[in-house]
Amino acid sequence: MSKFLNRIVNGDCLREIKKIPDKSFDLVFADPPYNLQIGKKLTRPDSSEVKGVNDKWDRFQSFEHYDDFCKSWLSECRRILKDDGCIWVIGSYHNIFRLGFHLQNLNYWLLNDVIWRKNNPMPNFRGTRFTNAHETLIWASKSKKSKYTFNYRSLKCLNDDLQMRSDWNFPICNGKERLKEKGKKIHSTQKPEALLHRIILATTNKKDNIFDPFLGTGTTAVVAKKLGRNYFGIEKERKYFKAAYDRIKKTKVFDDSYLDTIKNNKTKPRIPFGSLVELGIFKPGTSLFDAQKKINAKIMADGSIKYKDSEGSIHKIAAKIMGADSFNGWTYWHYNLNGSTVLIDSLRQKFISEKQF
Repeated sequence: MSKFLNRIVNGDCLREIKKIPDKSFDLVFADPPYNLQIGKKLTRPDSSEVKGVNDKWDRFQSFEHYDDFCKSWLSECRRILKDDGCIWVIGSYHNIFRLGFHLQNLNYWLLNDVIWRKNNPMPNFRGTRFTNAHETLIWASKSKKSKYTFNYRSLKCLNDDLQMRSDWNFPICNGKERLKEKGKKIHSTQKPEALLHRIILATTNKKDNIFDPFLGTGTTAVVAKKLGRNYFGIEKERKYFKAAYDRIKKTKVFDDSYLDTIKNNKTKPRIPFGSLVELGIFKPGTSLFDAQKKINAKIMADGSIKYKDSEGSIHKIAAKIMGADSFNGWTYWHYNLNGSTVLIDSLRQKFISEKQF
């Protein structure tokens, strides 16, 4: 398996992917040909040419030919995914619905579709359609039973403590990030690193294995390397492969100390505060107080606490004091331990580490 980690291959995806062992990767990100069906040059009203996607690699003989191609690589990607792995595919209105159809037929389990809304899209020069200002991503697990990774709390933190929505706003790849040769774009559909940063951060953990069957100029591998994940990519076009190779080689890994994601609450054992009372860890009548010792509450026999005329859980009373709709009482209340002020959460963590719950 080591020969498929942290390297890229110049070759045909349908041939090279067959060499990968079963259940090798935690995540697949696929940015396949869109089959845009552009039959002639696109021009602006001033007759200048629009540099759109009309490359040979994006041309297919028919929808049937394109469907066969997609079913082949999607089947292989499912084979090499671990049982709890997942896949992201990106496309436009030309192909995303066909990809979704094949994903479901191949027994992937669709989790979300995400809209990447571009804040700097190419305009519709002739005014014959709406400006095409977004692309669609489909996120799917290998099967309905997969225990896929979703770093919910990290995404919420990334979004200023709001749940991350399924519409994402990123600019298209431009500026210094856009690879160019003699002033011209090397790749017509190079994806921005910010988009892959969010995907990889959301659905993988440090040292996970990530595969990209259509690597292009290497964005997936570059971001994976920065974030301390293992990568493997396949790219058919020699020009793109060379650009990706040089780009990856120059990429530096972020400090390993800062690559962990926040653990989701649901992964932690749930310990009711009342259990600590039942076990005699806290006795009824014991005082709990805030960090400044200005607030003093008493523990009741049923695990509730009493503060002035209010009674309720450690969370409810803390929320009332803080004037909030909800509050985590474990991180608010303290108790006296041999003369020291200790957060009650430290006691909970001690019991978790000792596996007493």
